[in-house]
Amino acid sequence: MTKNIAAEVIHETPIEKQHIEIVERKGIGHPDSLADGIAEEVSRNLCRMYIKEFDRILHHNTDEVQIVGGQSEPEFGGGMVLEPMFILLVGRAVTRVGDKRLPFRTTALRTADDYLKDNCPHLDPDNNVSFDCRIGQGSIDLREVYDTRNRLANDTSFGVSFAPLSETESSALEVERFINGPLKKDLPEVGQDVKVMATRIENEIDLTIAAAIVDTLTPDADHYISVIEELKDRVGDYVISHTDRDVKVMVNTADDYERGVYYLTVTGLSMENGDDGSVGRGNRANGLITPFRPMSMEAAAGKNPVTHVGKIYNIAANQIAHKIYDELQDDIHDVFVRLVSQIGKPISEPQAASVQLVVPKENKNYSSNLKTAEVITEEALDNLDRITESVLKDEITVF
Repeated sequence: MTKNIAAEVIHETPIEKQHIEIVERKGIGHPDSLADGIAEEVSRNLCRMYIKEFDRILHHNTDEVQIVGGQSEPEFGGGMVLEPMFILLVGRAVTRVGDKRLPFRTTALRTADDYLKDNCPHLDPDNNVSFDCRIGQGSIDLREVYDTRNRLANDTSFGVSFAPLSETESSALEVERFINGPLKKDLPEVGQDVKVMATRIENEIDLTIAAAIVDTLTPDADHYISVIEELKDRVGDYVISHTDRDVKVMVNTADDYERGVYYLTVTGLSMENGDDGSVGRGNRANGLITPFRPMSMEAAAGKNPVTHVGKIYNIAANQIAHKIYDELQDDIHDVFVRLVSQIGKPISEPQAASVQLVVPKENKNYSSNLKTAEVITEEALDNLDRITESVLKDEITVF
């Protein structure tokens, strides 16, 4: 092996057999997810602009989007946004090539506006959101490191992931996707800002769901309560396809009907009323926040998909872990993958690539499994350009 790959066996209690597990999923309309989504889409559209103009992706990172919540006054039947939300686009990019000045600011602002219109149907960005773009020219040293031919890492960082998802993890991920997907047809009152916290204690999974309800579609308190009850029932029916454990579903637990407290919104988003958001504070590259698993705190969204290992290594680690598990699932419990780069070195040659296989203690014949894991890891590192291609084809999500 020429990639500094170290595959080893470890013996520990598999996640499914541990006493407690906690998993969080922030939905597409959560302010942290919106910050991630805008940052990522700005990066992808800058890539497309660069390719159109110069047939290659130029240096950029747009991973510092900040969202400042506004103020609203929701009411049953329809309220109003009182103070607009503010979104600041921050980062670095190639803004000029020779005498040619590039439309990076126009591209970024149009992308942010379009992203909100595509993903937040109850929000009027033209009247309820104020944008500012402070994306500037990248530093000279990082632009010199940025090399699309040799693909030199433009950061010293690491990527981390694991496989497979546990029942609790899968439940949290798929429940949010269900609520913000097929369920919208039957319950349009539920906005896009949905958060799922899954807590497993032994064999019971508690799903605590925060779901913003749209006031124009909710004429009164009785209707609100009926929506919450139907949401509970529909999620309960859906989640049984992802686990055999007992599941308890709780929705909007801060509500107090006697005091008139409801999670009611004008836009279906909590950022309308003071909830702020930042890139990197939400889901990891695999779509989850998993404190019982190895995780990187690196923000993947908005980083360039050519040389920034903060993005590429987190995606690659996730793909490698799942491929290894798919190949060896009859012999192992879990796979942990960690990749670390060194700035200025080829991204295909990490400073270290750690693969850990969690195997049953009685399994003594694991030498061939380690070899398989190393081969899969090396093949993935030799083909990191596929990640770049998949990102630009919108085939990969990073939050």
